Amino acid sequence: MEDVMDWARFAQALASMARDLLAQESLGATLERITDSAIELVEGCDAAGILVLHGRRQVQSLAPTEELVVRSDKLQERLGEGPCFDAARTKEGERVFRIPDFTRDTERWPSFAPQASELGVGSMMGFLLYTEDEDFGALNLYSRKPGAFTEASELAGWLLASHAAVAFSSARTHAQMENAVATRHMIGEAMGIIMGSHDLTEDQAFDVLRRYSQEKNVKLREVARLVCEQGGLS
Repeated sequence: MEDVMDWARFAQALASMARDLLAQESLGATLERITDSAIELVEGCDAAGILVLHGRRQVQSLAPTEELVVRSDKLQERLGEGPCFDAARTKEGERVFRIPDFTRDTERWPSFAPQASELGVGSMMGFLLYTEDEDFGALNLYSRKPGAFTEASELAGWLLASHAAVAFSSARTHAQMENAVATRHMIGEAMGIIMGSHDLTEDQAFDVLRRYSQEKNVKLREVARLVCEQGGLS
């Protein structure tokens, strides 16, 4: 009966978290709510973070709850090995991984495992969040104690990650749309400045921005920002 009550409380907490995720005002706030929820809801979890692997080697740490997460991510990036790299390089992507004891699991990651243990990582779980082009994202949960995560912990983490993946994708799409609107507005403002200062048409002003972007190898958004800040192009 106690187990049933525990899972009922977990389900209520998960439902509350799901509502909170959809109410966040920014991508950053959404990610922070995800990693904070991992510590609150998953037994044995001391720290959490979202790792994004761009291409084959570049690592980005998002919403880490403490420095241990960032150090672990950077260690994988520096060594080019670790559980997240394995998941990213698997043909279809390993959805869940659990490392019970970093003091013993040294065969798969002979460099990463002992150094992660020195950082203070005892055990770890990771859950695939999304794949987009060549990017890979995972929600990673850490414990300072070996053997801290059980099958129940893995199930709880998987349920959390399932909700997190939907919220993460939605927040990313919303952020991208807002960024696109802001970019169009900035480019329009920059075109207006150039049209007014050089007596050009809209097409001619846009062509000026485009040529400058190509010649200087600078993104069009950045060219527009320079025009808006400086009142023109030098």
